Amino acid sequence: MAGVPTFATPAGFLGLGARDAADYQVMGVPLDLGTTNRAGTREGPAAIRRASRMLTDGAHPLHRIDPVAEMAIADIGDAAIALGDIAASLALIERAAAQHSHLVTLGGEHLITLPLLRALRKRLGTPLGLLHMDAHCDTWAENFGQPLAHGSVFFRAIEEGLVDPRRMIQVGLRSPVDTATADWAPSRGVTVITGQDAQEMGPAAIAARVRAVLGEAPAYLSFDIDVLDPAFAPGTGTPEIGGLASWQAQAILRRLGGLDWRGMDVVEVAPAHDVSEITALAAATMAWEYLCLLGASAR
Repeated sequence: MAGVPTFATPAGFLGLGARDAADYQVMGVPLDLGTTNRAGTREGPAAIRRASRMLTDGAHPLHRIDPVAEMAIADIGDAAIALGDIAASLALIERAAAQHSHLVTLGGEHLITLPLLRALRKRLGTPLGLLHMDAHCDTWAENFGQPLAHGSVFFRAIEEGLVDPRRMIQVGLRSPVDTATADWAPSRGVTVITGQDAQEMGPAAIAARVRAVLGEAPAYLSFDIDVLDPAFAPGTGTPEIGGLASWQAQAILRRLGGLDWRGMDVVEVAPAHDVSEITALAAATMAWEYLCLLGASAR
C-alpha cells in the first residue's frame, strides 16, 4: 500500500475495505460455539486482518502479482451470528455467503465451512471438490453428543452431498482418532495424506496428488491453521505436534494454479493462545497466497 507505513495500514484485510464491485470478497466469521478444546477463535478474523498488514508492501515474490493493486478485492466485514445458537448461526452464515460470488473467509472455528459449502453447492448445482488441510479429519459423526461441532463438519458435508468424496483430499492428518472414524472417509473415496506421509512426500508430490484428485471441476480449499506444527502456529484450540512447516504449506499452495477454485477459508486461529502474532500471520499469508494464485492464474 504505497505511501502508508506498515503499522498504519487500515484495519481491513490487506488494508482493503468495502467497494461497489469486486471479484473476490473477504468475510470474517467470528464463531466458536462448537469448539471441543480451547476457545477463542471468535477473535480470529480480527487478528488475521491485523496481521495481514505485513503483506501490503508489494508483489508476491513468486507470482509477481500485487493483489491490492491488481485485483478487485473487497473486505465486506463479518457475517452475523446468533449468540449462543449454533444452528441459527449456520443459517445466518449461509445467507451471507449466498450473496457473494467468490469468498475468502476468515474464521472462526471449522464448523463455519459447512454453511459456506451449502451456499456454494446451491449456487453451482453440483458437489465440489475439496482440499482439506488439517491435523484432524473432522469427519466425526458427532463431538461429545453434539452433531454440529468443529469436528463433524466434513461428515455433514459428505452426508449432505456438498462435496464429492472421490474429489476430496485431506492433507496433514495426525491427531488421535478412533478406527471407525479414521476409516469412514476413505471408505467413501476420500484421499488421505497423513502428517507423516506429507513429511515424507514433500510439497511437490503432495501438490501433484491434489491436482490429480481435484481435476478440472469446481473446487474449494479449507485450511485449518493447525495443519501447521505448533512451532509455527501455537495460537489454535487443538494443536497437534508433527505438522507442516509454514514454508511447506506455502510450497503446496503455490503449485495449485489453474484449478477451478471457487472459494476458500482459513480457520481455527485463537489469538489468545498466539505468540508474537505468528499464527495470525500464517493464516493471513495462506489467504494472501490463495488470492495471489488466483490473480496469477487469471493473467
